[in-house]
Amino acid sequence: MRKVFLEGLRDGVPIGLGYLAVAFSLGIVARNAGLTPIQGFIASFFNLASAGEYALFTSMQTAASFLEIALITLVVNARYLLMSCALAQRFDPATPMIHRLGVGFGITDELFGIAIARPGTINPFYSYGAFFVAIPLWSIGTSLGIIAGNFLPVRVVSALSVALYGMFLAIIIPPAKKNLTIAIAVAVSFLCSYICGIIPYVKELSSGTRTIILTVVIASIVALIKPIEDTETTSGPSRASGPAATSDNIVAPEALEGAQEGDSL
Repeated sequence: MRKVFLEGLRDGVPIGLGYLAVAFSLGIVARNAGLTPIQGFIASFFNLASAGEYALFTSMQTAASFLEIALITLVVNARYLLMSCALAQRFDPATPMIHRLGVGFGITDELFGIAIARPGTINPFYSYGAFFVAIPLWSIGTSLGIIAGNFLPVRVVSALSVALYGMFLAIIIPPAKKNLTIAIAVAVSFLCSYICGIIPYVKELSSGTRTIILTVVIASIVALIKPIEDTETTSGPSRASGPAATSDNIVAPEALEGAQEGDSL
């Protein structure tokens, strides 16, 4: 148990350091939404999703309702439901529910990747080890970003706010270059978002509501027109090569199918 925990701790260190840098930029956005360092820490600790938190903080800036914030966070983070289903297939049947819930709480793209890449059944203590370093660094990064935003000049804060957009570009460009469907979906999303911002009546909706509608509609259309085809794989539970697993191999159909074969991440 201790050995497995330390292995998770080791694999979680590089992820946590990356989280610290990303969360710092996210903290600038949280600061603009009026959050204190403690509030930012709590928000990041319980959300654990850069896109979800960005949607949360920007919705707070526009004085969105609690229901709207809850819906947009649910839609943006819906992919974690799929990841949870994949992980559920890899647990030993005797694993207590408390451990299943514990691992489910800490799922992120990267932490999911290192967990499902391990052969055999999932040991909860491996994930706990990774959580032990990655989650606090993510939360601390947000707090540090808020603190820095309170002391740095306005121009510097504005410049740092752009860093988060760079992070999102870094997320979507690599898979878009490899997959034409993703590239088209991204381009259509940008275009529709712009159009909805200028169309009468539609532009009167809050940005959060427009985001929810566009996300559900565009994702549904793409899924119907170009569904992901199941492919045969015998190479193991995932194509992830290690702790630095990226989002494009996390959501690959081979990874999901491999997770199911693991009983026979």
